[in-house]
Amino acid sequence: MPSLTFTTRLRPIISRVAVGFAGGLLLVGSPSLWAQTVSEEGERFERTLEENGQRYELIGSGVFTYMIWTAYAGAYYQAEGETDPQPQSDIPRRLELAYFHDIEAEEFAEATTETLQDTLDSSAYRALESDLQALNDSYRDVSSGDRYVLGWDGDQLRLVLNGETLFEGGDADFASAMFGIWLGEEPLGDDFRDALLGR
Repeated sequence: MPSLTFTTRLRPIISRVAVGFAGGLLLVGSPSLWAQTVSEEGERFERTLEENGQRYELIGSGVFTYMIWTAYAGAYYQAEGETDPQPQSDIPRRLELAYFHDIEAEEFAEATTETLQDTLDSSAYRALESDLQALNDSYRDVSSGDRYVLGWDGDQLRLVLNGETLFEGGDADFASAMFGIWLGEEPLGDDFRDALLGR
């Protein structure tokens, strides 16, 4: 199962850090700041934002945990006005993940490949293999506080790290497969998916 694959890879990462490391310091702001953002374990996410001329609205946010450890916080957005969650559709959408632990690029690539192999049939996997290889090659190591954004603008998929675009390409099927890792029928975590989808 994809969740077992991912959590197996998380185990050696998480074991290197103390239990208390997961929590972040809560940010203290004005009431207007709090109204415009949501907080997950001290990581703040905008309720609405604009990216490349497209406005997005927050659908849901949550925290992915393994046992008692917090791996990362996340927020899922869709194009303004698209309030019905459609994570594997053609509409513009984005997933933002804020990490609480160091993770190596190679671990991202291995987990992504194995998860898609587990959740897609062989023909669907072969159809996106070249795009997947290009995306895997673009991964970089992350440290606590770093953020990856996976975004589909209706034309191509983007992978962005701390504001820097690392990958652009792929089609709608590839985007749906990638979003499906967290938001599909067999996600890494059911509770995390449901939180992101506002359930």
